[in-house]
Amino acid sequence: ESGSEDIDILPNGLAFISSGLKYPGLKSFAPDKPGEIFLMDLNEEKPRAVELRISRGFDLASFNPHGISTYID
Repeated sequence: ESGSEDIDILPNGLAFISSGLKYPGLKSFAPDKPGEIFLMDLNEEKPRAVELRISRGFDLASFNPHGISTYID
């Protein structure tokens, strides 16, 4: 609904997508909705974005993701 802000695709085809950035001066289609992180498996025949659950104790109400990156160890 509010579009993606950034995407990071791992070598195994998993894509992490940040969404919900609110920036002063830019229209927001969901101003009261916190940001989200989605996971998409690009190896699937019909990939779909699935919202990842964020752990308790995290301040979800103020989550405003700008960018995303992954670290592989």
